[in-house]
Amino acid sequence: MQQVLVDPGWAERLTDADRRALSPLFWTHVDPYGRFELDMNSRLEPDLTVLP
Repeated sequence: MQQVLVDPGWAERLTDADRRALSPLFWTHVDPYGRFELDMNSRLEPDLTVLP
């Protein structure tokens, strides 16, 4: 993809909207919320102390 974007012929053809559409391709590996491991084989016990 980088080789195509460096090519002046393609640089002239891409509009601002085209460039904005490419941005998510470079940021899909980023997880802003961190990683959550789920153990689907165990259950959470309810905390009954918070109930009135």
